[in-house]
Parts: sequence; C-alpha cells; structure tokens
Amino acid sequence: MNSQTTQLISELEEKFNAINQNTNTHLEGLLWSKPITYWDYIQTDALLNLQTQKTILPDEMVFIMYHQVNELLFKMVLWEIKQVCLCDKPTTKFFTERLTRISRYFDMLTTSFDIMGDGMEIEQYMKFRNTLTPASGFQSAQYRLIEFSSTDLINLIDYRFRATIDRNTPYSHAFEHLYWQAAGKDHTTGEKSFLILEFERKYKEEFLRYMEEYNTINLWQIFKQLPKEDQKDADLVAAMRHYDRTVNITWVMGHLNAARKYIGDGNATGGSDWKKYMHPKYQRRIFFPELWSEEELKNWGEDA
Repeated sequence: MNSQTTQLISELEEKFNAINQNTNTHLEGLLWSKPITYWDYIQTDALLNLQTQKTILPDEMVFIMYHQVNELLFKMVLWEIKQVCLCDKPTTKFFTERLTRISRYFDMLTTSFDIMGDGMEIEQYMKFRNTLTPASGFQSAQYRLIEFSSTDLINLIDYRFRATIDRNTPYSHAFEHLYWQAAGKDHTTGEKSFLILEFERKYKEEFLRYMEEYNTINLWQIFKQLPKEDQKDADLVAAMRHYDRTVNITWVMGHLNAARKYIGDGNATGGSDWKKYMHPKYQRRIFFPELWSEEELKNWGEDA
C-alpha cells in the first residue's frame, strides 16, 4: 500500500470516528456501489419529464421550459445569496465574487428573453395563454425570496406607504404593503384577486419567515457590516450597482418588452395591471439606494 493510500485511509478513519461510524463498514459499502453516471447524477430522466402541456400547441412547450429554466436560475441565485448572508464575517473578496456570480445569472436571464420574445408564434401564444389563466409569472415565490434576501424590507414597500412603515412595524402589516400587492388588488374596492389569494395561501407563511430571517442579514445589511474602507471598494460597489440595475431595470424591462410583443395593451393572465406593476419607474424597486446619486435615483428606470 503506497503512502498516499495510507494517508487517505487515515483521513477516512478520522472522518468516520468523528461521527461514531465504523470505517470498515463504509469501505465495504464501496464494493457494492454502482459507478456514477451523468444521467443518474443530474437526474436527467426526472428533469425531462417535468414538462406537461395543457394544450396541443407546440410553442407552449417552449414557454414551459423557458420558465422552468428561469426557476432553476433563481435557485442558483438564492444559493449564492445564502453563501454570503449565512457566512460568518465574509471577506470583501468573497462578497464580491459571490455577487458577481449572482449578477452573471441575472445577466443570463436578461439576455434570454429573445427565447420568448422571438421564439414563439404570437398566434399560438394568444391561444394557449387562455389555458394558463389565472396563473402568472407574478407567482414566482423564488423571485420574492431573492428580493427579501437582497435588501431592507422598506425598499420593497409600495412607495406610497413607506413613510408609515419602519423596522418596528409587524411583518404581517408590512407584507400587506409590499409593492407587488398593488398588482393583485382591485383599486376601487381594495379586494384581492384570486391570483394573489392563491399565491398567499401557498407561500405567505414562508414569506413572513423569510422577511424576519433576512431582516438583519440581507445583502445590504451584510455590506454595511463590512469595514468602512471595504464598503468603498470599487469592485464591490460596482458589483452591487450592477446587480441592482440588472435585477430592477434591465431584467424587468426585458420581461416587460417580451410581454408587450405578445399582448400589447391586453391584460395579464393573472389580471394584474402588469405595465405599471413591472415598469421600474413606477414602483422604483431599488435594492441599494445609498449606492446611487440623487440624480440616478430621480431618473430610476427612465432610460430603460
């Protein structure tokens, strides 16, 4: 037995002893284990069987797969955000690298809208979209979790109510005034649409837990915990600004423009006033307002 093998066995024994496991049992288990394959590791068969059409129209499959890819990328974004927010005293270098990864995922999402914008026949979309009602991309829970873990909650409150809400406001009350609540309510009666009622039935408790958990450990709070000198690091500030603009202007406008091509001034499948809900100049979604000048904040989304 060569020295490398001896060293590896020694390290394995140390690992298994630490968790009160018999090293020989685990080594014997290797005798009967199957070699890993790509399709088993990636779970290809399961992944490729998750697409279920509601109609016979071929382009509906494009729509389904595109949104599933979006959700996978959202999961990647959340994974990286957790690496930063749950890290004990992350370094500036670590923070910047992870934020660059996150931005890269959203850059990919932004440049992918041609798949929807140019990759489906309008005639087919206008037919199969009726079978989706009242479902809507508005109901992406992962996207909401990304928002909660990126910035202070006040920055996600409908700008009309921000002056009445602070850190002492109950989360349940703040939840009712999140910017996207306006897209799911009748402006004359104040009643919530079926779209948002179902969304809340499924995710509200998780959202409230997330709002509380990330209240003090969201990306902005972690940034403010860095040494003052590090908060001026040019690479980190550039990464923060790029992420903020990409998520809240570039990606949103890519989505908005793709929707405009297909439905023009029509209603969204969920019934929301999607043009005002989505356009950044109306709701002024800004994760890190302190990193932008007064002029930039004043004209947020105007050049989109």
